[in-house]
Amino acid sequence: MTTPDPEGLLAEQLLRLTRRVHRIQKRHLERRDLGVTPAQSRLLRTLAHYGSPPRMADLAARLEVVPRAVTTLVDGLEGSGKVRRMPDPTNRRVTRIELTDDGRATLAELRDARRAAAAEILAPLSAEQRELLGGLLDTLIDGAVDERC
Repeated sequence: MTTPDPEGLLAEQLLRLTRRVHRIQKRHLERRDLGVTPAQSRLLRTLAHYGSPPRMADLAARLEVVPRAVTTLVDGLEGSGKVRRMPDPTNRRVTRIELTDDGRATLAELRDARRAAAAEILAPLSAEQRELLGGLLDTLIDGAVDERC
């Protein structure tokens, strides 16, 4: 007889929930037909957190990807008018990326899609359960990170 593995069960539940969240968010994004991939969506959200247009290298570091990956994402978003490249005023070798008005409108649609997906996922929970889940998630998000992983 095998002994139960509670941590293994929790790990599997977290992975299943993550996949479900991804599927539901993807479906909500596709319904809005924004023409934005999940990776482009992440770049737009990241851009919105900067006070001034960041360098490509800053975006790569924040997204934890190689600079070439950012170039590809920016190429697609620039082609659809959601971002624009602009020269750095102090260093002509540096390119900065800024959201366009269309990019900001798309970002608002993305936020609405994420909220709708979250509402769908959280629908089975009572208000008390949602509050408890929020506290647990805060603990997990803010918890100590083992850098060896």
